[in-house]
Amino acid sequence: MVIGFFMILVDSTIVSVATPAILRGLDTDVNSVIWVTSAYLLAYATPLLITGRLGDRFGPKNVYLAGLAIFTLASLWCGLTDTITGLIVARVVQGLGASMLTPQTMAVITRTFPAASRGQAMALWGATAGVAILVGPVVGGLLVDGPGWEWIFFINVPVGIIAFVLAARLVPRLDTRSHAFDWVGVALSAVGMFLIVFGVQEGETYDWGAISGFVSVPLLIGVGIVVFGLFLVWQSRNTNEPLVPLGLFRDRNFSVSNIGITTVGFAITAMAFPFMLYAQAVRGLSPTASALLLAPMAVISGALAPVGGRLTDKVHPKLLAPVGLGLTSASLFWVAAVMHPETAIWQLLLPMALMGVGSAFMWGPLAATATRNLPMSSAGAGAGVYNTTRQVGAVLGSAAIAAVIEARMAANLPGLELSSGSVQQAGGGAMPARIADGFSDAMAQSMLLPAAVLLVGVVAVLFFERPTHHSG
Repeated sequence: MVIGFFMILVDSTIVSVATPAILRGLDTDVNSVIWVTSAYLLAYATPLLITGRLGDRFGPKNVYLAGLAIFTLASLWCGLTDTITGLIVARVVQGLGASMLTPQTMAVITRTFPAASRGQAMALWGATAGVAILVGPVVGGLLVDGPGWEWIFFINVPVGIIAFVLAARLVPRLDTRSHAFDWVGVALSAVGMFLIVFGVQEGETYDWGAISGFVSVPLLIGVGIVVFGLFLVWQSRNTNEPLVPLGLFRDRNFSVSNIGITTVGFAITAMAFPFMLYAQAVRGLSPTASALLLAPMAVISGALAPVGGRLTDKVHPKLLAPVGLGLTSASLFWVAAVMHPETAIWQLLLPMALMGVGSAFMWGPLAATATRNLPMSSAGAGAGVYNTTRQVGAVLGSAAIAAVIEARMAANLPGLELSSGSVQQAGGGAMPARIADGFSDAMAQSMLLPAAVLLVGVVAVLFFERPTHHSG
């Protein structure tokens, strides 16, 4: 199950490295290429609440296999298309497949492992999320520098087939419950999520102003929030079977984990943008070399994940999760302090290594503690909510960091436009010293945002209670 999950998370970050190559290959503009990622994230995040419930209704194994098949076929479509419109449409279908697959991975772990030993399984699940987000740019860089950008999608096909065969053979069929489906909840949550996520994602493109006529970005976000508010009211009033049983949030650990994972999704997505721009534009590193700066984080996080998992099953989560979030936050403050044009590469690798230690004690404890007290009948709904908050955090992080980068560029380098052209020309160390200093400062200051957001997560997870090991 983790293979499929790994693949779809890699796909949420892999395109960032391929952006210049897709620009040239499909002869298009920056805004259209940004939509290649935006469309995927939007189609991935919007239905997560619904697809979590589908697993409860039709069996997580069936929904997982269906999602994996859709995702793999859409990946082939992405690689074969020769127009930007075709690529964006294929990415939407890919996102829908990813959305079907993600909550099932967490729900199956919740339902097959007893609460007392679930921490190790969740630690592997969480470490997969952490490592995948970092592996994306590295693999993307190697493929773009090698056979070409199409291969960032083609590589999913053999992996998807292997994951499908393994899941079909090895994942147990779990009993289903005939749920009444909350269609009003489905409609309200999808519309509300779409408007909020679309507004936040596209805000920067339209300068947070009018999109067309009287439709503006703030209006879209406002309407989205109102619709989502109506969704919550409906969930509290629906006496039949609501899409999101709000009773889940009575479990303090579930609520706190959701706050924690939102800050993690925000920070991990947000930190990659300024760091990659600094590495490629100021230091003149290739996409592959830039991504390899993240290697210490991926290696150490993967190596320490089993240790984190064993501790998750034994130690109070209040002791473990703040350490993970706190070390990750500290590593981002440290990176921001050393991001200068002339900094030695090893000085960038040290904070990345610290981030790997933080990651190992962050993803697993949060995921295990979120679901540990939930009744089994709510495993799918709980996994759907948890993954939705993580994705919403990622979307907010990506939108917020774009706004902060633009603001810090304007402050440090007044009059210089940050376009893909200026960044590409700057690559190869060709950036004049005066501009390089200002650009580095802007990127370093932008890194302070994800670092600060993680501190909110640290405060939240101090409120964890000791889990009551019941299996529901």
